[in-house]
Amino acid sequence: MAGHSQFKNIMHRKGAQDARRARQFAKLIREITVSARQGLPDPAANPRLRAACAAARSNNMPRDTIERAIKKASGAGGTADYVEVRYEGYGPSGTAIIVETLTDNRNRTASDVRAAFSKHGGTLGETNSVSFLFNRIGVVRYPAQAASADDMLEAAIEAGAEDVESSPDAHEIRCAVDNFFAVRDALEQKFGEPEEAKLDWRPTTQVRLDEEGARNVLKLIDALDDLDDVQNVYANFEISDQVMQALSN
Repeated sequence: MAGHSQFKNIMHRKGAQDARRARQFAKLIREITVSARQGLPDPAANPRLRAACAAARSNNMPRDTIERAIKKASGAGGTADYVEVRYEGYGPSGTAIIVETLTDNRNRTASDVRAAFSKHGGTLGETNSVSFLFNRIGVVRYPAQAASADDMLEAAIEAGAEDVESSPDAHEIRCAVDNFFAVRDALEQKFGEPEEAKLDWRPTTQVRLDEEGARNVLKLIDALDDLDDVQNVYANFEISDQVMQALSN
């Protein structure tokens, strides 16, 4: 019985991982679709599509899947008409949360997001109700071995970046939103394709969570992230190593 139970647990975890991977692929394909429809279906001439393709590759999406998504998006009447909608609200313990979606049905998405907030102790607010607690920035990330800290800093400054943070694992280059594509392209010419390049919401203040608060907030984040229309979720919480260890146990 113990072996059977363990096998079932392994299969359950694998099924959950496969389902999450499928949802992640669906989100990436949706971003590729919107990017291709809003500009040229050529990544070399469409910065947003190039970023979407890079994100897909970093998540191990097969190249033919990416190419099919671009071709489908560029075909006449080939895809749903997605729009970008941002939702904002407060989660447990007063955490501020931003939810970015791509949807072909605003009513469905609003209902799903509102239900997730309500079920997990949060409150959906109006647009701009919490975004003032965040800065909108461009982020480009390279592995540490891509360059020395000094070389990366010099190249980033020349490209127009505002800040660079280097660690033993990675270099993170931050820039203004308006300079994002120029900075990314300049760095790509010098160091190759980055690990990650995206527009991000970074909190200006953070809420430190205890174990109960962390558990409740993470449940809400997971519920939002599992929604098909949700592309990204950002929040201003901080969890200590001790609390994370307690949660993992």
